[in-house]
Formats: sequence, structure tokens, C-alpha cells
Amino acid sequence: MSEDFLSSKLQSETIDQPRRRFLGTAAMTIAAAQVGGMASAAAQTVKAASKVPAIKPGTNTSFKSLKQINAGLLSVGYAEDGPADGPAVVLLHGWPYDIHSYVDVTPLLASKGYHVIVPYLRGYGTTRFLARDTVRNAQQSLVGLDIIALMDALKIQTATIAGFDWGARTVDVMATLWPERCKAIVSVGGYLISTPAGNQVPWPPEPAFLFWYQYYFATPVGKAGYEKYLDQFNKFIWHQASPKWNFDDATYERTAASFHNPDHVDIVMHDYRWRLGLADGERKYDDLEKRLAALAPIAVPTITMEGDSNGAIHAPSTAYRNKFSGKYDYRLVTGGVGHNLPQEAPQAFAQAVIDADGFS
Repeated sequence: MSEDFLSSKLQSETIDQPRRRFLGTAAMTIAAAQVGGMASAAAQTVKAASKVPAIKPGTNTSFKSLKQINAGLLSVGYAEDGPADGPAVVLLHGWPYDIHSYVDVTPLLASKGYHVIVPYLRGYGTTRFLARDTVRNAQQSLVGLDIIALMDALKIQTATIAGFDWGARTVDVMATLWPERCKAIVSVGGYLISTPAGNQVPWPPEPAFLFWYQYYFATPVGKAGYEKYLDQFNKFIWHQASPKWNFDDATYERTAASFHNPDHVDIVMHDYRWRLGLADGERKYDDLEKRLAALAPIAVPTITMEGDSNGAIHAPSTAYRNKFSGKYDYRLVTGGVGHNLPQEAPQAFAQAVIDADGFS
């Protein structure tokens, strides 16, 4: 969720904060139980969509095809599956994750005729900067521009865009700045656009605790610690964010390889420092950031999702419902599903993509 938008909610209303423990430490998730299961009245107005078959998470460990293409400031590595002339779907990962969050979702969508693109974001996997002197910038508008540039390079005019964590923020950014390129969106966690100014609002202790890594990254020792203990650090975040996900070492290691990108540490540090106003963005993107700072409602057809065991901070869906003005559905995925929803519940995520595509 947008940190500044969520902060305003914390200041103005009481939010039910169910508590649970992760790794032996008390933590809280700002969440609310949603009634009605997986289908809402809005979804029922849409023509029946193709049903996704059941799949055991972790069934797949690799992608059908991995490719590389120059797009904007980057040489982008991406996975691709499905017919080239099928309706396009772009799937966006977050931190500390990579394209393997969609290793089961991708073939499910491809089997339904979708042309699926899953890029490594800047600072991950095989994605590289084309020029050494390009600023290692991770401000939200620029990451959105990366995906627009990728779509241009692949000659994709419109697509259903779906993501979680950084990916969900980028989905929301794209739907706000370039709605004509987004046929529909799926955003895990809801409305995640934020501003450095808005993020100056102090948090109460418990939600601030869940953002501990952002404050750690704000310091030189935090950057050095992340670089030194990279794999341990990100594996710890996986446990914190998905306390009931019993992933094995091989699953983590497939993703962890992508963190050894030469720009990864700099991109992660800039992302979180920029959010807190501790690192500058680039002036040429100021106009885009001003548009995002309005926190305008998104009119693109949308499905938002949440896992019932998300250990990362998030708000109840009622807190951001009015931020989506078009066709809309919310889905709570049960069964101990955490923050990495596409990898933990691939069937539910793939079904949401298909259903959101059916909204338009």
C-alpha cells in the first residue's frame, strides 16, 4: 500500500490490527477479514472467464524461454511464453524476489492463449544498464517507464499488467500515468503509489517495526550489511513476509541468483531512500512524480488481492477501495498465503489475471 496514503489512514481512523508471531517475534499486519470469498458482485457482472486448473505451487522450476532485449535505458532480461499473437500479459516482481515468483503462473496463462512477458526489473537478474553513467535510480515513475519502454521494444501496445510489492506499485503507476497502455491491472496489496513528502508522517511503533529494513537501509552500515549478508538478509525477509510459506532452499536459491546483479544493491538502496526523501530522484521525471503525488483514483479495470497471512505491512481493502473508480474486484486468498502471492497461490493469481482481462 502507498505508505503516505496508509499513514493518513492510521492518523484518521482505527484499523483492526490482528496480531501474529513470526520468527518468535510479535508483529502485526494491518488487515481486515473480507466477507464473500473469491467472487464479488462486480465480478459476477462479467462474462464467465476461462477457469484455471489447479496446480501445486512449485510444480515448475524454470521457464520455457528466457530472452534479452534493449529497451529504453536497459538491456532487459525476461521470460516469455504463450502465442505471440495472444493477448499480452506483463507480470512484475518485487523485492526481494524475481521472475520466479511467476514460474507457475506463466504456463497457466500461456495455456489459456495469453502472450506472457515476465521481466527482471532494473537491478535484478540479467537486466543491465546500457550506459555506465546512467544514474542507478529506482524512483517509482522511472520503473514504470522501464516497462513502457519494454512494451514498446516488444511492439506491445496494450497489456494486462499484474504485480506484487514493487511490481504492484509499478502496476498502479502505469495505470495512473499511461492508462491507455493498460487493458486491466491486478495489484496485490491495492493502491501502492507513494510520495517522499507523504512518507514523512511518523508511524506508530508496530507498523514502523515492520518497516525496519527501510530505516536500516537509510544508513551507510545498512547498505554495507545488505551487501555483506545479501542472501541471509533476503531469506529473512521471505520468512517475515510469508510466515506460513514452507519454501525449500532450492526455491530460494533460484531467486537469490538474481540478487547478484552488479546494480542490485544500489537500486535497492535508492528505492527505499528515495521513498523516505533521503535520496534525490532525477529532475527530468519531476512532472511524472507530480502527477503521481495527486494520488488520483485509477480508472483502469482492476482486481486487487491479498493473502491471509501476509507478514508485510498492508491495509484492509476498505482503506483503498475509493482509489479505484473503474470495474473492480477484491480477493482475499486464504490458506496461509503470504506476501509472495503469485508464487504461493499461482492458481488464484492466474485466475485474477484472466478475470481482470475479462472486465474490459
